[in-house]
Amino acid sequence: MVVVDPLNRIMNSHNSESAAEVRQVNSVRKTAIRLVVLLAVVSAIFFAYRNYGDVLSLDNLALKETELRQFQLDKPALVLGLAFLVYVTVTGLSLPGATVLTLVFGWYFGFLRGVVLVSFASTAGATLAFLLSRYLLRDVVQNRFGGKLASFNKSLEREGAFYLFTLRLIPAVPFFIINVVMGLTPLKTSTYWWASQLGMLPGTAVYVYAGSQFPNLQTLAEKGAGGILTPQLMVAFVLLGIFPLLVKKMMGRLKPSRNATS
Repeated sequence: MVVVDPLNRIMNSHNSESAAEVRQVNSVRKTAIRLVVLLAVVSAIFFAYRNYGDVLSLDNLALKETELRQFQLDKPALVLGLAFLVYVTVTGLSLPGATVLTLVFGWYFGFLRGVVLVSFASTAGATLAFLLSRYLLRDVVQNRFGGKLASFNKSLEREGAFYLFTLRLIPAVPFFIINVVMGLTPLKTSTYWWASQLGMLPGTAVYVYAGSQFPNLQTLAEKGAGGILTPQLMVAFVLLGIFPLLVKKMMGRLKPSRNATS
């Protein structure tokens, strides 16, 4: 018969209580840090929208069209860098104006450079919003609804890239919602990046092309995108809406053959 040393029992109990206290302190500390980060993000959004909301408006940019062109001629590399940072900030903080910026960048940089710039900047901004959502909200949601989300999480682990790619192809789904919701899932950041990059590319190309067709910002400010709805552009928008359905149908045909092969 083994006799447990009362001293060891007391020490084990003390160690367990100490470990529990450490976990509680760490949990409180993490919560406090997240609240500080959340407050900083909200403050940044409020500050940017209040102080710079009108700076990126079409009317204001149209008034500075000559200055913008001259600035581009004088310092092209700096202009590209600033444009990239502005777009990442707008999309990363989910500020309004991303569509307007896409049209303006199409006019300002032309189609090819505009597509490359907006494609990478929008993906970087979306990934930033995705990581903020994951850091601030994921643990809370998973701890509270983890049991109910178990099957959903497993589905995302298997086909998360396809789901995200399909959502990115549908212009009607707000990018902000996709960024926040996907941040709450176990989807890998690398998968999120490339699926978003590819999924947003067709829509990016269409909107940049639309902006590149405006002769000047004043016309863009007065008429908006509806001012140049050429037959080619209308066909592009229609194909953009149909493409997700075609992809889904093709994937549905491929799945049975894969299962049969396995």
